[in-house]
Amino acid sequence: MKKAILKKSLGLAVTLASTQLFASGFALNEQSISSMGTGFAGRSSSADDASTVFGNPAGMSRLKREQVTVGGAAVIARSDIEGTGTFGGTSNGDMVPVVGVPMGYYVKPIDEHWAFGLGMYVPFGLLTDYENSFAGRYFGSKSEVRVITLQPTVSYAFNDKVSIGFGPTINRIDGTLESATVNRASPGTNDGRVKISGDDTAVGYNIGILVQATDRTRLGLTYHSMVDYKLKGDTEINGTGFGPFSGSKYDASLKIKTPESVDFSLTHELDDNWTLYAGSTWTRWSRLEAITANNEGVPAPLAPSLGQISEEQNWHDTWAYAIGAAYKVNKEWTLRAGFTVDQSPTNNVNRSPRIPTGDRRVFSLGAGWSPSDDMTIDVAYSYLMEEDTTVNQSSLDPAHFKGTYNAKYENSAHGVGASLTYRF
Repeated sequence: MKKAILKKSLGLAVTLASTQLFASGFALNEQSISSMGTGFAGRSSSADDASTVFGNPAGMSRLKREQVTVGGAAVIARSDIEGTGTFGGTSNGDMVPVVGVPMGYYVKPIDEHWAFGLGMYVPFGLLTDYENSFAGRYFGSKSEVRVITLQPTVSYAFNDKVSIGFGPTINRIDGTLESATVNRASPGTNDGRVKISGDDTAVGYNIGILVQATDRTRLGLTYHSMVDYKLKGDTEINGTGFGPFSGSKYDASLKIKTPESVDFSLTHELDDNWTLYAGSTWTRWSRLEAITANNEGVPAPLAPSLGQISEEQNWHDTWAYAIGAAYKVNKEWTLRAGFTVDQSPTNNVNRSPRIPTGDRRVFSLGAGWSPSDDMTIDVAYSYLMEEDTTVNQSSLDPAHFKGTYNAKYENSAHGVGASLTYRF
């Protein structure tokens, strides 16, 4: 029984490697509302406002006035589930509450070459919360993870054609995982509960280059580094099925790497009114081959089997592609649209109810309103359609028996966002 409990500490790491928002794996895209309107096409080549601190730090060289951009996005997701588990249960489908993604940026030009910026944003996150009677509750009932990043940044313009930018990232990750355990005395009733929590702070970096290839065409390339976390926390168990161990806590530690990514994009001003965007992003999800959890405080007779536990994940690298366009109606209004396709890193063997996602298509609309030269308000809307996916989980080993869970998921989501840019 204890082996089953401590093995669930792996679940926190798996949770940190999953999400249900507008990017593959557990990455979030919502760091810029102006980019959201074009489906994030042109993210590393546009530099429309201070959010370029994330999109491409070299883009700060294009901002000739001190400015601040603040905003946020909300995601409203829906899942239709057809699933069955060994011990029965429900499949209500509303597993994702409405979640918010905040952002804030500041950029100050120093001279004709140098600029300084500061950004705070959420690059990774997850929130899934199933009903207590969920049929797959033994494989995951609730997961909540968030990464908050602070990024001080500098850029340098060699001339009016080429600029570079660099910023270290200070990243705080925290997560909580809950799942049910089978009560051996009365399977399917009086479930036990396991709650795992952990956190860490680690450093990475972003670097970018921006090239004004022609008078109307810009090319951008941004590299977001891998970040290596070493989480520490505890595993808490409760329930009558645990007998004298109910209410116990065990120290847990595990390692997880958020993957590096490369974003390349193009911005082309077709004429004074129309601007076209295209981009692609590669993410190295293949770093997530296996998760290893180390548990302390385990009684000596159990330590050999419970001190370290590993579980394969076998994720693969992904590509995302986006195209978009913006139309400048007049001095005050700009309209935007975009389309994105995004691969999922998961596979049919390891996919779990914590990460029931597949390849995605996203349609986006947006608008920018500038009532004066000092202020711009951007709004955006996105609709995500995801291919139907299946989850087929089985754990029949008597040492950590959870039965089986087989389901089909149909996922979709709406995203809305707004931001304010003010120039001093």
